[in-house]
Amino acid sequence: MARPEPERAELLRWMFERLRAEYGVRPLVARRAPMHELISTILSQRTTHADEEAAYQELLTLGDWDTIIEAPTDAVAHAIRRSNYPEQKAPRIQATLRAIREQRGGYDLDFLANLPVKDALKWLTDLPGVGVKTASLVLLFNFSRPVFPVDTHVHRVTTRVGVIPRMGEQAAHRVLLGLLPPDPPLLYELHVNLLRHGQRVCTWTRPKCPVCVLRERCDAFALYGNNVPSFGEQKAGGGRQKANGPAGL
Repeated sequence: MARPEPERAELLRWMFERLRAEYGVRPLVARRAPMHELISTILSQRTTHADEEAAYQELLTLGDWDTIIEAPTDAVAHAIRRSNYPEQKAPRIQATLRAIREQRGGYDLDFLANLPVKDALKWLTDLPGVGVKTASLVLLFNFSRPVFPVDTHVHRVTTRVGVIPRMGEQAAHRVLLGLLPPDPPLLYELHVNLLRHGQRVCTWTRPKCPVCVLRERCDAFALYGNNVPSFGEQKAGGGRQKANGPAGL
């Protein structure tokens, strides 16, 4: 049975404190420019950080954003080949760049800092191939807006622990944000530490439950002990989630 909302909010706060103790304080400082964040996040789907950054840097060898828009899509796909699904991401990147240029006359996204959050999210998610995760990352990381990005790691950890029932990543953005205070530094630190925990401990397959600092309050550990199944798999009944190519990221 799902926990009541106040209990789930308290559980998230407990997770925040446990992960802070494990991974440290993570101050909210923009790591890269808004356009870099936007395009790199599109590249990051199903891709390691090293390959994402390599793909971004090679993309820039084609020229500026205007040149990338006009380049053959095959050339863009080749440039970002270190990223998974380059043949799908290349036309989306070009379409996104074209839409930004048509609407703004350039590529300056600083206007998002002053839009109401709802309007800023809508503007970004109206861009081709940009979903709520990418939009939330840009708004939180670059402009300290009170949104909570949910990537595959955040989704997996919060589902296994029992903060949210099984639901898609898109729905999880709204549900998790509703449980959290509108505090950008807290939202950023929780996101980054959940991501790190998902990469290092609460992995898709064979999670390292014996060393997990969240196991004492984790639903999956309570049910399966040290034999938590792969995410998307249930030991009795249920189906398996499939990792398809990127849609709205």
